[in-house]
Parts: sequence; C-alpha cells; structure tokens
Amino acid sequence: MLDQEITLITPELIDSGKNYSEYRKMINLLLAKDKTTGNNHSESYLNYTKMNVQRMNRWDKTAKVSEKLDKVVASVSSPQTWLVITEAWCGDAAQSLPFIAKLAELNPLIKLKFVLRDENPDLMDAYLTEGARSIPILIGLNGDLSKELFVWGPRPEFLQNRLKAYKLDPQNITPKEFADGTHLWYARDKNQSLSNELLPLIASTI
Repeated sequence: MLDQEITLITPELIDSGKNYSEYRKMINLLLAKDKTTGNNHSESYLNYTKMNVQRMNRWDKTAKVSEKLDKVVASVSSPQTWLVITEAWCGDAAQSLPFIAKLAELNPLIKLKFVLRDENPDLMDAYLTEGARSIPILIGLNGDLSKELFVWGPRPEFLQNRLKAYKLDPQNITPKEFADGTHLWYARDKNQSLSNELLPLIASTI
C-alpha cells in the first residue's frame, strides 16, 4: 500500500470503528427499524441482512479454529489492529467475520474493529479488488498503524475465481442460483479455506 493510503487509517478511524459485539448490536438495532447499513433499505437488502444475521449466529456457535492456527495467533507478541471494511447486507462478510472475530479473541494483543464501506469511500478505494469495491476486506496493521502487515479479502480464493468465471460465462445460471451455490460452498467448507489463507498471513507478522 502506498504511504498516502496508509494515512487513511488513523487512530480516529480505529476509535470510530466497532468491535464485533458492537457491530452485531448495530445490525440488530437497524433491523428493528426496518433498516440496514448503507443507504439501500429495500426489502431485498433487508432480507439479505436478516439472512446474514442467521448465518453469523450459526458460525458464532459452530466455527472452530484449528490447533495450528490457534498457535500462530497466540504467538503474536506485539500489538496489532485488524480493521475490517464491511456492510451488514454482504453475504460474504457474514460467512467470514465470525471466524475472524474468533481469531482475534485468541490474543489480547489483537484489536479488531469494523468500519462500513459506504461511510469510508476513500478507504475502500484504496483496497479495491480488480477495480471493484468488494467486501469484506481485512487489513492487519501494527500497533501504531504505521505499517500494513497483511490484507485479506473479499472472499476465499476458490470463490473469487468462481466469480470471475461466472462473470465471463454465466452458463445459464441465474444470479440467485449462483449465490445459493456460494453459500452452500461456505457451509461445506466450514472456514477451512479462510483458515488456510489467513494462517501464512498472520504467521508472517510474528
């Protein structure tokens, strides 16, 4: 990341972010008002958000961290900040964030904060995926925010490649069928791909 881009991640931005519990509470409060994050409060986006709450609830209960990854996270010996760019209606975020939150809980030196994509366009534009504002994006930083340690997102590599192939040739698969296939893959994968991708990134910071 360029020097001018890292200046976008300030102590003030981190302080304004929410921890995982606060993020979940914010979503529930918005849904109680028939709203979600961002400016699109359509019925479809509200339904996405409601489904995502169910997904996160399920992963909160069932997601498991491997012994190998547990040891790597526990080996982090200096403060880190993990910043996630996300939105409540994002299906990929709902599948990955509970696992990321479980990792951060393993080490008190890791501070995990969530900020919203549409409230931080400049930050989002510094972390585009092939020109798109895809989320979630996880940015690992050192304690004083002066150095970017790693970046992950917006989805496991298999799904990213699957999406690229779909955009090139939908093969008569509807967007709903494609999305259903994505979430079925997440359910079967059980965060294993996410775990395998995060392990070397976190290990590189030790």
